[in-house]
Amino acid sequence: MLEEGQLEEFTIERTTESRIVASVFKGKIKNLEPGLKAAFVDIGFEKNAFLHYWDIIPEQLDQRIDLLETPETQRAPQKPKISQKDIPQLYPPGSEVIVQVVKGPIGTKGPRITTNISIPGRYLVLMPFNPQRGISRKIEDDRERKRLKAILQRLRIPEGMGVIIRTVGENQRKRYFIRDLELLLQTWKGVEEKIKTLPAPACVFQEPDLVERTVRDFLTEEVDRIVVDNEQAYERIRNMIGQISRRSRGKVRLYGEPTPIFSRFNVEKQIDNAFRRQVWLKSGGYICIDETEALVAVDVNTGRHKSQKDLDTTILQTNLEAAEEICRQLRLRNIGGLIVIDFIDMRHRNDQQRVTQKVREGVRRDKAKTRILNISQLGLMEMTRQRHSESMASAVYEDCAYCKGKGMVKSALSMSVEIQRKVSEILRKLREQGKHEQPQLRIFVHPEVLNRLRTEDETVLIELEKKTQRQTQFPLRPDVPFRAVQDRRRHQRPGLGVGGRLAGETTEASNETRNGNHQRLLLSLRRSRCGCVSRQYCPSG
Repeated sequence: MLEEGQLEEFTIERTTESRIVASVFKGKIKNLEPGLKAAFVDIGFEKNAFLHYWDIIPEQLDQRIDLLETPETQRAPQKPKISQKDIPQLYPPGSEVIVQVVKGPIGTKGPRITTNISIPGRYLVLMPFNPQRGISRKIEDDRERKRLKAILQRLRIPEGMGVIIRTVGENQRKRYFIRDLELLLQTWKGVEEKIKTLPAPACVFQEPDLVERTVRDFLTEEVDRIVVDNEQAYERIRNMIGQISRRSRGKVRLYGEPTPIFSRFNVEKQIDNAFRRQVWLKSGGYICIDETEALVAVDVNTGRHKSQKDLDTTILQTNLEAAEEICRQLRLRNIGGLIVIDFIDMRHRNDQQRVTQKVREGVRRDKAKTRILNISQLGLMEMTRQRHSESMASAVYEDCAYCKGKGMVKSALSMSVEIQRKVSEILRKLREQGKHEQPQLRIFVHPEVLNRLRTEDETVLIELEKKTQRQTQFPLRPDVPFRAVQDRRRHQRPGLGVGGRLAGETTEASNETRNGNHQRLLLSLRRSRCGCVSRQYCPSG
């Protein structure tokens, strides 16, 4: 989604991958872990889903929802409260349970699930097992809230169910809510039929694909147009919009120009920038984003920012601009978990409060739940962002095969020392085996390492040749990134082996070697530039 040409929302969905987050499953409890206060549920995937005890207990609507008291809820009999102590009796191993995925599998962890089911529609969210009703607090106008509460009280909702009016329902007519409720109830009726007929584990409701979610979640009055470069998706979107609002069908445009759609609207370049470790600000400052296993660290720097005003004003302007950009980057990169932001130190408490408020305003449009703490005495801001799935970088990139995501390789000096150590080790092993003949050494090196051996470590070459009593060969290997020293008795990929033979297929040692006439050792020195396209694109920075 673009706002005035700037990329604000970005989602990737692979057609080969199943849509698991927000889908509803009929699962079977495999085992209970009292120490973790959790159950592991088989929902049909390789790894069992994680169900915490507090996700089994019926929950109250969170603070982002304004709860509505109705005569039905006041007259409803109080159900016995369930505590965590009751879970093992109510849900023993082998029992079936209806769950919804709230977080997809990330790394070695399986999906996380809850028994508090919610089915989102265009204007409403249906809660089949929760009788509460509410309105999104993002609708701030008091008169509009009163009008929506009156509509909510008149909706004919089945007993035991509840609904929430979404933010997009602001200023909408009553008939839209009635129609949306009918569609949601019809959807849930189909889910109930599958629950009765399908054996566990089974998927009873799958979250709609990206096309349908775009219409459901992003089509608002503020959207000027939807541009699609696929004719089939174009017709499908028009049909879906026609069921909601016929006048909005004109917002859908079919893109047919020869220039790719992402290049035409400058999206490709902005996506590339969203994966860079360093993001420049308009003022000349920049932010650095580093994702680790435990947390995400964000550092703010003034960079090239030069101002005629005093230093405090310059720092405040850079921090305010960085706060807005950080919120945008968190959405684009789908970064979740613990986030620590190191703003430029501000001396005045008022300046710190302004920056904190800027961050709070920036996350209002974020669909993920966030929690923000004030800037500490060390100048750090801590915040958490709900993690539904893996980050965008994890979905698009994978760790470099050579640096393992670190963005670093050993220096030429370190590899020179490693050569000496490896050769000495091989010679020692040969002596222990009673083989007194000196081997012929061929050490494959990168040009940077060879340059080191020819200059600063020239004496190393002389000592090697004295130990082997013959000249040592150093074939250059600039084509393949290397990073470790290996003793190769056979020829393997990649590249050329001894005697120019292709190192693709594994070949047996030569007849001379088998007969014991002489030893030929092949050492490959693996040290070169990182296999990543550039340090900026390395998944770890």
